[in-house]
Amino acid sequence: MANVFIGLDVLQEEKWKDLRGYRLGLLANQASVNSRLIPAKDVINQLLPGQLKALFSPQHGFGGQDQDNMIESPHSVDNELKVPIFSLYSYTREPEKNMLDLIDILIVDLQDVGTRVYTFAATMLNCIKAASKYGKKVVILDRPNPLGGEIIEGNLLREELFSFVGTYSLPIRHGLTFGELGLLFNDVFELGCHLEIIPMRGWRRYMLWSETGLRWVMPSPNLPCPESAYVYPGQVLWEGTNVSEGRGTCRPFEIFGAPYLNTMKIKKIMEQVNLGGFILQDFVFRPTFNKWEGEICRGFFMHVTDHKKFQPFITSLWILKAILELHPEHFEWKEPPYEYVYDKYPIDLITGDSAIRTKLRLANKPEDLVHQWKNELTEFSDFRKNYFLYPNGPL
Repeated sequence: MANVFIGLDVLQEEKWKDLRGYRLGLLANQASVNSRLIPAKDVINQLLPGQLKALFSPQHGFGGQDQDNMIESPHSVDNELKVPIFSLYSYTREPEKNMLDLIDILIVDLQDVGTRVYTFAATMLNCIKAASKYGKKVVILDRPNPLGGEIIEGNLLREELFSFVGTYSLPIRHGLTFGELGLLFNDVFELGCHLEIIPMRGWRRYMLWSETGLRWVMPSPNLPCPESAYVYPGQVLWEGTNVSEGRGTCRPFEIFGAPYLNTMKIKKIMEQVNLGGFILQDFVFRPTFNKWEGEICRGFFMHVTDHKKFQPFITSLWILKAILELHPEHFEWKEPPYEYVYDKYPIDLITGDSAIRTKLRLANKPEDLVHQWKNELTEFSDFRKNYFLYPNGPL
């Protein structure tokens, strides 16, 4: 039994009546289900028959069928509702006027994963911008941040690196829900959108996904379980390198490596660092696609053992530093493009600060970088409270 009632549940129970008489659009995917796993489009169509006039999909498609970055999904038609499905990860990543002309209200129901680089936040921001421009209302059905809402981690994104994997100066682990992010975006970009958040009931900021009582439905093809999301704020760094992030295996981001890694030496360095909350299990794998396809890779399976101690971003930075030192002749930064940016290193877009790449090449240790971020992270921690919709503490 779920401890948390998500925004879709609350809509289904009481808020749907406010939508009667309006032409509706829905931005959703395969993870947009209620606590009984009924898809959002079916919930809304049952409550408000005939009012859904258009569906919209984020990266990976409405059914989550498309792999990897910059694999675009075409527009299509929903065979049951007989309405268009407009892909917002295609030739356009923002709803166009002709799409929004079909609706009065855009309902957004996406499961975010609490990491700045996840593209759903950029899609949501683009929808708010377009809705403001064309005079449409946006209703966000809120969902849990799988990483909880207490801990934040990392540096703030530098403005010169704003992109589809980073739309605002957030740390990589921001500790906000999707609805809270929507409020922040509407405010800081002064969009003036008619924006409504339908909050969850029962969610508290200390809750990880495992404490919500909700079933995990993959929000994208390479986050198959909550454990994938727990490590993702750090393990996504490998997307900017020639180290496999585990795409082409059954447990991406938990599994990572490359043919050239000396895992014994990497583990010795990590043992001296004295970070807690995880275990690196030696792991050999052969990716079926993506980097090192068909080749034997030596690496690790990352197990989180204590979520209070585990720091995904700093942990992966340390592993990256170790690989840079041990394998300078084999390690490479991935070349552009990355998420439609053609003139910047992917690693810089991911970390949000090009200085991290250059300093890691030098003698700087990751904890030196963390010390430099301390003040800005404290300021952000205070700033984000302006958008909190949920308390902490016991229910």
